[in-house]
Amino acid sequence: MIKQILGKLPRKPSSKSSSSDSLSDGVIGRYAPGRKEGFIGSAAAPSVGLVNGDVGLAASYESLPSFRDVPSSEKPVLFLRKLGMCCVLFDFSDPTRNAREKEVKRQMLLELVDYVSIVTSKFSEAAMQEATKMVAANIFRTLSYSTGGDGMKVVEGAEAEEEEPAMEPAWPHLQIVYEFFLRFIASSETDAKIAKRYVDHSFILRLLDLCDSEDPREREYLKTILHRVYGKFMVHRPFIRKAINNIFYRFIFETEKHNGIAELLEILGSIINGFALPLKEEHKLFLVRALIPLHKPKCLALYHQQLSYCITQFVEKDNKLADTVIRGILKYWPLTNSSKEVMFLGELEEVLEFTQEPEFQRCMVPLFRQIARCLNSSHFQVAERSLFLWNNDHLRNLITQNRKVILPLIFPALEKNMRGHWNQAVQGLTQNVRKLFLDADQELLDNCSLKFHENEAKERELQAKRELIWKRLEDIAASKAISNEAVLVSRKVSSLTMTTLSPRTAVGS
Repeated sequence: MIKQILGKLPRKPSSKSSSSDSLSDGVIGRYAPGRKEGFIGSAAAPSVGLVNGDVGLAASYESLPSFRDVPSSEKPVLFLRKLGMCCVLFDFSDPTRNAREKEVKRQMLLELVDYVSIVTSKFSEAAMQEATKMVAANIFRTLSYSTGGDGMKVVEGAEAEEEEPAMEPAWPHLQIVYEFFLRFIASSETDAKIAKRYVDHSFILRLLDLCDSEDPREREYLKTILHRVYGKFMVHRPFIRKAINNIFYRFIFETEKHNGIAELLEILGSIINGFALPLKEEHKLFLVRALIPLHKPKCLALYHQQLSYCITQFVEKDNKLADTVIRGILKYWPLTNSSKEVMFLGELEEVLEFTQEPEFQRCMVPLFRQIARCLNSSHFQVAERSLFLWNNDHLRNLITQNRKVILPLIFPALEKNMRGHWNQAVQGLTQNVRKLFLDADQELLDNCSLKFHENEAKERELQAKRELIWKRLEDIAASKAISNEAVLVSRKVSSLTMTTLSPRTAVGS
C-alpha cells in the first residue's frame, strides 16, 4: 500500500536530466554568437529564471502590464523589464512549439516599438545598454544558406536570381526587433555620445556580417539601419567605410560570394553623395581599389545598377576622375560575356555624361578602340548598344569636336557593318552614324574611306603573297615526298607568313 502511494508521488528529476532539459529549451545569460536556437535571457528580467522544459517556461514567461496601464514614472522600469523578457529566444523550426510564449513575446516587441516611437524623455544609459543587448541577442546568429559549402551562396549572374533564397523562419520576431532598433537609433531621445559605447565597433562588424543573409527582407532592414548608424555616430564613420572596404576586397579577390553587395553599395551611394569637396585622397583610393575592381566578378549583374550609381557619383563630384574611371572600366572589359559588355556600355554612357573635354581627350583613343571592337560584335545587342552612344547629345558633341582622332579609329568597323553585318537594325544604325560624320566633315570621311580601301588592297596583296609562298612550299614538299627526303625551310621563309615583309624563298634539302 505504502509502495503504491509513494509510486504516485512525482519524482525529483536528476541533475543530469534537469541540465539536459534546460539546455534543450533555454538558458539565461548574455547572447552567444553563432547560436542557432535556444533561449537567451537577460539579467534585467529577474522574473525569467532557469527554465526546465516547456512547463517551466509556460509558468514563468507571462506577459507584463502594458505601458498604458502604468504611470509615467514606472514606464522606464517596465521598459527595462520588457527588454529583458524579449531576450528569450524561441525555436521557430517547429511552429507549434511554445506558440503562446511566442505570441506573448511578439506583443511585447510591438509595445516596445510603440514606446520608442512616442517616448518624450531621454533614454538612460541602462536603457541603451539593455536595448542593444536585446537586439544583439535576437539578431546575431549563425546564418543559414540554401547552397554553397563555405557558408555562402554561390551566385553567378542571372542564374542566382532563379534560386530560392533561404528565408529566415524566425522573421515574425526578427522583423519587429529590427523595426525597434531602427526607431531606437533614429529617435531624438537616444544620445549618440552614450549609445556609441554599446553600438561599438564589434556591434557594427556583426551587423555588417548579417548583410550576407539570403533573406532579402533582412538585408533591406540592415541597409536602412546601417545608414542610420552612419548618420548618427560620426565617430564610427571611418570605421564603417573601412569595414565595407574589407568586405569588398574579400569578395573581389577571394570568394566572389556574398549576398549583400547590392545593399552595401546602396549605403555607399548615399555616403558618396554627401562627400565634401574637394574629395579626400582616402575617397579616391576607395574608388580605385574597391569600386572599380567590383566590375571583375562574374555575378556583376546582381549589383551593377548600384555600382554604376556610386561610380557616376564620383565623376559628378570631380570631373577629373573621369579618365581614371573610364580606363578602369576598360581594364576589366569582358572578352566573352556579351551581357556584361552591354552593362559596361551603359555605364560608360552614364560616366561620359559628366565628362568634360579635357578628360575625354586623355582617354578617347583606348576608349574608341574598344568601342570599335564592340561595333563589330556578332552579338547584335552589343553592336546596337555601341551605336546608341551617338544618341546622347553630350557624347555626340564630344565625338564631333574630336572627330579627326575618333573617326579613323572606328571607320573600319563602320564600313564592315555596312557591308555585311547579319542584323538589319545594326546596319541601319551604322548608316545613321556614318551620315553624322558625313554631315560634320565630308572631307575627313572621304580620306578615311580612301585609306580604308588602300589598306584593304594592301591586305589582299599580302594575302596573295602568303598563298603563293604556301603553294611553293607544298610543291617542294610534294616533289620530295617520293624520295622521302626532309624538306627544310629557312627561318626567313617561315617568318613571311607572319609578317608584312616582301616574300623571300630559301628552301634547302
